Amino acid sequence: MSVAVPDVAHPPLTLLSEEEQMFRGMVREFAEQTIAPLTLAMDREATMAADLLQQLFQLGLMGVEIPEHMGGAGSTFFTAVLIVEELSRVDPSVGVLVDVQNTLVNNAILRYGTPELHQRFLPRLAGEVVGAYALSEAGSGSDAFALQTRATRTAGDGWRLDGRKLWITNGAEAGVYILFANTDPPAGYRGITAFLIERDFAGFAVGKKEDKLGIRASSTVELILDDCRVPDENVLGETGKGYKIAIETLNEGRIGIGAQMLGLAQGALDHTTRYVQEREQFGRRISDFQGVQFQLAQMRTELEAVRLMVYNAARLKDAGQPFVAEAAMAKLFSSQIAQSIASTCIDLHGGYGFTKEYPVEKLYRDAKIGTIYEGTSNMQLQTIAKFMLRQD
Repeated sequence: MSVAVPDVAHPPLTLLSEEEQMFRGMVREFAEQTIAPLTLAMDREATMAADLLQQLFQLGLMGVEIPEHMGGAGSTFFTAVLIVEELSRVDPSVGVLVDVQNTLVNNAILRYGTPELHQRFLPRLAGEVVGAYALSEAGSGSDAFALQTRATRTAGDGWRLDGRKLWITNGAEAGVYILFANTDPPAGYRGITAFLIERDFAGFAVGKKEDKLGIRASSTVELILDDCRVPDENVLGETGKGYKIAIETLNEGRIGIGAQMLGLAQGALDHTTRYVQEREQFGRRISDFQGVQFQLAQMRTELEAVRLMVYNAARLKDAGQPFVAEAAMAKLFSSQIAQSIASTCIDLHGGYGFTKEYPVEKLYRDAKIGTIYEGTSNMQLQTIAKFMLRQD
């Protein structure tokens, strides 16, 4: 069964530039025509369709900010956010795959990579290779810098990495991984260094794939490093400065998750707006009942607030203005509202909404991850409070 998404209410085009309108229209058409028919099968099989990955590259969606001369679209962070929103409206699993590629992996290499690393990795990430971002471990989730993966200098010009990474999005499909390890454990977080790992490196392996509640087509895996040898030129940024890369990249990535949750909620509301105008009870369309109308209006209002918060954070980032608190607020609020809207949409579908035949059931499951990954809601609250109270 395909999942058609009705075109209901969306922000005025006047809020977007001509290029942004073009990208949004292209991605929406692609999502509705190509991704929607695959969504339920990919969710059921917990697998991203291989030919879909190829099309994401062909459309330029995997290298949005990568310069054109390196095969990318040469566009903006805001454009990447729009793309994630539109993909997530149809399938949040595809949305997060593209989000991690652009807002975490590509951005980190663009900002911290040497010209040589740019030439080696960016054309591939724009054209054929999926990227993953490997920070979390079994004992370091919210306490991200308590990681136990170690990097030890070798006799030659390189490093030996040993450890395990957990909850790594895109890990099953990826060919390149930004992986964080501690090169100086006594120094604590100041020993953390970012490395670029290639999938075929000796001593590196992709382990268990998690069987998840939601975003099931998005792979989440364990990574295993057992005497993995990494050349010195694959250090991203400075040795011992990986914590800075992690913090700054995740701050940007939270805006992308906000866009994913925004798109998810919009998709659920679109399906529901159509459904309530088709479904009849007591001889009337259920959309004619004032109680239903009020629920729809409430959801539409909350969704607009989320959109403004996400767009504002993305615009601030592109403008080079402070955005960390705004990113935290956008991620916090979008994940809360996505869960709330998805739940209400189930209610308005009645018993049908509780079945896998209707897409709101999947979106309800997909929404839960928003309060967990790339910083839990409590971590976002902590960040917001820090800025309010000007704490170091």
